[in-house]
Amino acid sequence: MEEVMTVGDASARFRSISSTSSIIPSNVPLLSAFFAFALAQFLKLFTTWYKEKRWDSRRLVASGGMPSSHSATVTALAAAIGWQEGLGGSAFAIALVLACVVMYDASGVRLHAGRQAELLNQIVCELPPEHPVSSVRPLRDSLGHTPLQVLAGSILGCIVAFLMRTSS
Repeated sequence: MEEVMTVGDASARFRSISSTSSIIPSNVPLLSAFFAFALAQFLKLFTTWYKEKRWDSRRLVASGGMPSSHSATVTALAAAIGWQEGLGGSAFAIALVLACVVMYDASGVRLHAGRQAELLNQIVCELPPEHPVSSVRPLRDSLGHTPLQVLAGSILGCIVAFLMRTSS
C-alpha cells in the first residue's frame, strides 16, 4: 500500500527541515565554545600588556599565553553539553575526554616543545655568522601553556558556558 502525503504533512515536514537549518544560532554548546575561544584570545591582549607593558595585536591569533584559549574552548563545550544533556550522556563523555586530552597536551607536550624551541633559538644565536644554521629563522617558542594558564582557560570556559546556558 502506498503512503499519501497530505498538505499538512508536507507543511510540517518543511517546518521541521527549515528549523534544522537554523541549528547554529540555537546550539548552545557550539556557541559557548566559539565565544569562549574568542574571549580568551581577546583577553590575551590585556594579559600581555600587563606582563610586558606593551600592546601586541598578534596575540589575537597566536597560541600560548594567558588564558589558554584551547582550554577555554573545550571546557565551555564540555560544560555546555553537561548542562544541556546531563552528565550521563555519551556526548558529555566524549567532550570531557577531549577536554582532558587538549588540556594535558597544552600543559605538557606543547609547553615542552615551546621550551625546546626557546633553547634551540638561544643556541642558534650563539653560532658564528658563517655557520649554515645561523641564518635560520627563529622557531616559535610560545606554543604551550603553564598549568595556571590552562586552569584560567578552563575556568573561563565554565563561566562562558554557564552564562550562555542562563541566557538561552
